[in-house]
Amino acid sequence: MKKYTFTEKKDTRSGFGDGLTELGKTNENVVALCADLTGSLKMNEFEKNHPDRFFQVGIAEANMIGMAAGMTIGGKIPFTGTFANFSTGRVYDQIRQSVAYSGKNVKICASHAGLTLGEDGATHQILEDIGLMKMLPGMTVINPCDYNQTKAATIAIAKHEGPVYLRFGRPKVPVFMPDEPFVIGKAIQLTEGTDVTIVATGHLVWEALQAAEKLEAKGISAEVINIHTIKPLDEEAILKSVEKTGCIVTAEEHNILGGLGESVSRVLIQNNPVPQEFVAVNDSFGESATPAELMEKYGLSESAIIEKVEKVIKRK
Repeated sequence: MKKYTFTEKKDTRSGFGDGLTELGKTNENVVALCADLTGSLKMNEFEKNHPDRFFQVGIAEANMIGMAAGMTIGGKIPFTGTFANFSTGRVYDQIRQSVAYSGKNVKICASHAGLTLGEDGATHQILEDIGLMKMLPGMTVINPCDYNQTKAATIAIAKHEGPVYLRFGRPKVPVFMPDEPFVIGKAIQLTEGTDVTIVATGHLVWEALQAAEKLEAKGISAEVINIHTIKPLDEEAILKSVEKTGCIVTAEEHNILGGLGESVSRVLIQNNPVPQEFVAVNDSFGESATPAELMEKYGLSESAIIEKVEKVIKRK
């Protein structure tokens, strides 16, 4: 099995910031709006280099989405930035009515997603945002796994015509993906396996790789696939893998309801209904603790993936 290593840890929000900085230099139509969280979203360099294309709207997220939608009419490509909770739940009506309904070319960029927001607690740890956004017609939903992939995704979505939800996080995590162009909607197979398919997204991709190594030591061959784009979903990659392995585990930092796992279930039931197990938050809110403590308590660790793999294999 191919082994993955890392030499450094970086937060995915910095990948967004650096991608936005690069876009600022190469695409004059890119503009950025932020809801009073410029430092947290790593948008400082864009603001510094392009003050005429940066708009600090303050704690007025609904207004930010409306402004962004309007800017697209003049050919601009607006990137909005705030925490995932405020990027979706607080402004869902504005996104639905002003962006998705008319297919506006707005890039909704959301940091501090999931449990790994950490100590800020349940009020800020949104676990339902993927479900909210994937249900909107025409909305592309992307959840990259590390710094390199987040930077590449940020650059790629500027060329994509239509609304996009880009989700990333706060903590420093291993950088293990190659620095290469991002292809929307195309899953990446990281390891080859014959006994079980593990499809993971976001921070759970690294956990899946660690789980696969430990499973190999137990004589279990796991095929790990990085599902960075949840909508449109790479159904072909999933079906090709389960045709070989006969079972699947989905892993995500999101509520078990409405996320990647349910999208995969729909694909399976319509095409090849193999056994599936879910690694996700089991329909609850989070709490205040360190990211590592929360990932362990809520069953989002490599040990949880191993447990679900052993369970699903018995169901074949």
